Amino acid sequence: MPTSDRSDRWLQRFAALTALCTLGLVCLGGLVTSKGVGMSVPDWPTSYGYNMFALPVSTWFTGGVFHEHTHRLWASTVGVLVVALTRWLGGSASRRPLALIGAGEILAGWVLLKLGADWKGAGYFLSGIGGVVLLGAVVWAKNGSTVRPLPLLGWLAFAAVQFQGLLGGLRVVLDKQVVGDLPLGTVFGLVHACLGQMFLALLCVIALSLTASWRRLAPTLDKARVGALRWMLPTATALVFLQLVLGASMRHQHAGLAIHDFPLAYGQVWPDTDPTSVERYNNRRVEEVPVTAAQIRLQMFHRLGAVAAVAMVFASWAVAKNRLGWGSPVTRWASVWSAMLTVQAALGAVTIWSDKAADIATSHVAVGAISLVTGVCLTLVARRVSVSPVVSFAKPRDPSAAFAFADPSAR
Repeated sequence: MPTSDRSDRWLQRFAALTALCTLGLVCLGGLVTSKGVGMSVPDWPTSYGYNMFALPVSTWFTGGVFHEHTHRLWASTVGVLVVALTRWLGGSASRRPLALIGAGEILAGWVLLKLGADWKGAGYFLSGIGGVVLLGAVVWAKNGSTVRPLPLLGWLAFAAVQFQGLLGGLRVVLDKQVVGDLPLGTVFGLVHACLGQMFLALLCVIALSLTASWRRLAPTLDKARVGALRWMLPTATALVFLQLVLGASMRHQHAGLAIHDFPLAYGQVWPDTDPTSVERYNNRRVEEVPVTAAQIRLQMFHRLGAVAAVAMVFASWAVAKNRLGWGSPVTRWASVWSAMLTVQAALGAVTIWSDKAADIATSHVAVGAISLVTGVCLTLVARRVSVSPVVSFAKPRDPSAAFAFADPSAR
């Protein structure tokens, strides 16, 4: 096997590993939120005053420390993997920018440490990241860069993983601070959760773009044949992402059980949310934290969004089947996507029926993340294989041939 082919294969595997670890991180974050243990370790970037990697094991099994601390360690591992992936995708050309960024972050961290105790956390955070980035620039062996736009996507992932780490830390540091009626910890936690889903999708796009299957997809299918799928697939994907945003909003407000029954809501198709009705609901609830009218409406919008997302995904599958046939990978993956959304809707119902059991709620988060990734990748595949119609007197090709992989011997 040629050296370049072997290197490409290992790069593809490494990108897939990074994406898989990120999926695990998203699931672990959902578990932390579902169990309500996000503040089990109240300081950052230290853990109970210790260096995060030196926290005594004896403290891990008190309260929810195990889940929260494992989340931090896993996030650090993903950060290291992304730095290595960025370096690998960018090749030798990325060495100098990474070295400059790493040195700059170390210097900025040192300056923050000199400013006093209030800046200590941010100083250690920047210094730690800078050290990892600088090490990745110095140690990594020489290699060529990948084809566009992969190096750029690598840099986007590099920026996103650092921003994610900062958001996660600010969620801890600013947990008790409120601006107006807005708790900053909840806001940063929500943004952290939503960006995590987008970050996972980005890494999966990178992994997909490195596969031989992606490179062999030929842009030969007429746009007219793809038809409405060109807007239906991204619309369905956007609806899935909106569902993830609404779900994260409920989790971070601890409003996942704002309504205890399903498919009805407090015995009605649409529950009343006037003050008298909300007071009556709270008198019947066993939770200490009362529910608000806004939280009830939020869950109802989440339910409506689920109907819209499932309907659009199934409509996309129907159009793909009618226009492209069962032999098309787009149709087959749309079928898988439809099954995912069915499972996701069922998990949402079981989450309510089980009084938000942590394992069920986390499975709901996991399937939602995989559904988003599937929608993003399916949208890109549909766009890659479609071309503008051209005038030709040649015999039209079988539409399914547009998805056929080229003979490796012909390359």
